Amino acid sequence: MLRKTQPGRRGLGGGLRLYHRLVAKKIGILTAGGDSPGLNAAIRAVGKAAIRAHGMTVIGFKDGFRGLMENRYIQLESDDLSGILTRGGTVLGTSRTNCTKVEMPDGTVIDGRTEMARVIEEHQIDALVCLGGDGTAKNAIKLESVGVQVLTLPKTIDNDVVGTDVTFGFDTAVNIATEAIDRLHSTAHSHHRIMVVELMGHTVGWLALGAGLAGGADVILIPEIPHDVDTVAKSIVARKEAGSTFSIAAVAEGAISAENAAKRAEMVPEKAKATGERKATLKRALVEFDKANVGGTSDLAKKLSDLTGLESRLTILGHVQRGGTPTPADRLLATRLGTACADFIAAGIHGVMIAARGQDTIAVPLDEVAGQTRAVPVDHSWVLSARRLGISLGD
Repeated sequence: MLRKTQPGRRGLGGGLRLYHRLVAKKIGILTAGGDSPGLNAAIRAVGKAAIRAHGMTVIGFKDGFRGLMENRYIQLESDDLSGILTRGGTVLGTSRTNCTKVEMPDGTVIDGRTEMARVIEEHQIDALVCLGGDGTAKNAIKLESVGVQVLTLPKTIDNDVVGTDVTFGFDTAVNIATEAIDRLHSTAHSHHRIMVVELMGHTVGWLALGAGLAGGADVILIPEIPHDVDTVAKSIVARKEAGSTFSIAAVAEGAISAENAAKRAEMVPEKAKATGERKATLKRALVEFDKANVGGTSDLAKKLSDLTGLESRLTILGHVQRGGTPTPADRLLATRLGTACADFIAAGIHGVMIAARGQDTIAVPLDEVAGQTRAVPVDHSWVLSARRLGISLGD
């Protein structure tokens, strides 16, 4: 395992721990959470750079953290990593697993960190590379606490990971969503309809905002800007009166009405002040509230039809946004981050996420990433551009 030689010393990104150079001989790699375009490009970059530039051995664990705990692995050689750059999904497989709450076949739930650490020790792995988002960063910190040395790479189509300018997978998803909106323009025009397109993004609006702007949507609704359905309807009616025969609405799956946003705003501070069982109850209530809000686009489409007198049609793109060949931009980003990751491992750095900042690639401490969400700033240039174009944001 890597040996600490300078405890507490600060390095790139702040708070990093530095170790002897070039002591890593073997690394592990896994993909966790939802699949995302660019994962194979990142696996290839980490693996080939580790093997060719640093003479390391690379082991791939199948199906994420669960596969790590169950010691399901393959040794990755350069030939194994050839031909996967353009493939969607992940050749290693993935799963959503909380390291400290692993459900077993008999229904019991265990803390899997001890077994994961044992597997790492058995293989004499010096550093574990985990490709994922916020949940993966949380798991990485938990594994670090039991002596496993971890680095993460930011992937998600949601683009909601803090500390990096962009996540790989986002550009591909924007391209897919934009093409869908492009295709809906012709049918909307032909039938004089409101076309409502629900886009993924979890609780942030990067995907809906980017695709909506690129696809020429007339309405863009995102979670960061609570909307009023009457305001949206009025903007569509105004378009009709000005001669437009159709409207396109790009709606993030987590978009929230002003009314529900006000209710949520009351729940959050109440949970923060509560303690014990009361706090746990309010936390569950908040989770259920958010679940109920996600996917309300069907009701929105019906309300818009009732308020405007125009026929509306709903298209939910769903997981199609995760699939397919990654764009060149995502391949380049994944390659940049992956090769940099191998260099950071060789330099003895761990407990970090490898992030893109401008043209640079930096290491950000995991405790600055985990448990946070990178939302769209309400004064972001994309938001300001939408307003200047007359696109309704529902407020």
